[in-house]
Amino acid sequence: MAGPIPALEERATACAEHLLECDRVLLASHIDADGLTSAAVAASALERAGLPFETVFEKQLDAEAIEAIAATDYDTVLFTDFGSGQLDIIADHEDAGDFTPVIADHHQPAEADTTYHLNPLLFGINGASELSGAGASYVLARALAEAGEESGTAGTVETAGEPTATDGGAATARADNRDLAALAVVGAVGDMQASGGELHGANAKIVAEGVEAGVLETATDLALYGKQTRPLPKLLEYASDVDIPGISNDGNGALRFLDGLGLELKRDGEWRCWATLTSEEKQTVASALVKKAVTSGVPAHKIDDLVGTSYVLATEPVGTELRDASEFSTLLNATARYERADVGLGVCLGDRDEALERARQLLREHRRNLSNGIDLVTREGVTREDHVQWFDAGDRIRETIVGIVAGMAVGNAGISRSMPILAFANKNDEEVKVSARGTHSLVRKGLDLSVVMGEASRAVGGDGGGHDVAAGATVPAEKKDEFVEHADAIVGEQLGDN
Repeated sequence: MAGPIPALEERATACAEHLLECDRVLLASHIDADGLTSAAVAASALERAGLPFETVFEKQLDAEAIEAIAATDYDTVLFTDFGSGQLDIIADHEDAGDFTPVIADHHQPAEADTTYHLNPLLFGINGASELSGAGASYVLARALAEAGEESGTAGTVETAGEPTATDGGAATARADNRDLAALAVVGAVGDMQASGGELHGANAKIVAEGVEAGVLETATDLALYGKQTRPLPKLLEYASDVDIPGISNDGNGALRFLDGLGLELKRDGEWRCWATLTSEEKQTVASALVKKAVTSGVPAHKIDDLVGTSYVLATEPVGTELRDASEFSTLLNATARYERADVGLGVCLGDRDEALERARQLLREHRRNLSNGIDLVTREGVTREDHVQWFDAGDRIRETIVGIVAGMAVGNAGISRSMPILAFANKNDEEVKVSARGTHSLVRKGLDLSVVMGEASRAVGGDGGGHDVAAGATVPAEKKDEFVEHADAIVGEQLGDN
């Protein structure tokens, strides 16, 4: 059976065959939503193949972290959602005989290379918009299932907490790992790859496999966050990506709007959420919302942004954050960014008891911290250079969430959407973390924040990278101003000094 991405099939097969020859594997992954889902996809595939493994997470795969990995007694290390950008360091350890790396990543590779390197960028596929880290892990998982079947080494071990197949189709999807497509989509959505309201390229092929496997459902729907869990008034009030006067950021206005639609908005004294509305009720709200936007003078291209493709995890309960790919990814972000990657991984692997409850507690804390951070940035404002805008949160915003805060603050009063934003937060006494966020519109004009962060950070003795629309770096604290100067100049060059 051919894999989902033909261009990657040969390399994925080589990686899978090597893993199947191992006695055991160390699985190392990043901590964001894409990293957690990457790890979960890989862990599920390894366990199903009967391969013993241990999982570790790293906030940043730097020389120190790689040194610690090399100090373990594992002969093979599977890196997911990072590793490509650190190949120069990894290759040195490989040459020294410390371990054999297998990499399933989508970030810009370093100059070095290795035999078992699965990255879409090596095969002409955009890793920032067409395939996430979880997508690369999914391609590897599919290859593992096929290689294991052909070699007769496929295991029968059940992944802890994983739903059991109830029919032949589900059993087949599990046997060839197509059921893991749902997690891959959560990773892609969490990595902001749903540009223009939907997933494209290789991601779309994974979506198709998930739909075929019965673990995903797609539909044209309102492109608002919180359709599964937010009460209807809050859904509309907080939908600030498309600013509709009298509704967005206006709780009373959102209530008045809904009251005028003649719908049953509460049941048993509780506000209904979007996911529990009938198709007719959804159409009523959507039509009225578009009409309100038109009469309020919202530009046509912004009104188009109200509609997108929804990605629903078909086996999860309606009205829970696990049902919606976007809400699922936010829940995951709220775990590892607070040093509880184990909780996020547990949820991905099917723990619906202790891990899910702890994840929800962390999500509530995460939302409070994001809200406080956005208020801080909006209140204090940003400093504008010629081509970038920036703020320094110091110790007031965690360095693990400062990039999310920056992205969410864009568009608020005084914070422009027409230039990228740089967000600084203290990492330790000597270094600061800087996160950069742009827009897909700026990327289309030539912005590549991966290059910006990489070149500007290295110019001041730091290091960084990422994707064109979102990237990060660590730089010496005393070189912050110099870093901003370099970043501003590089963005100016990319955007033609416009």
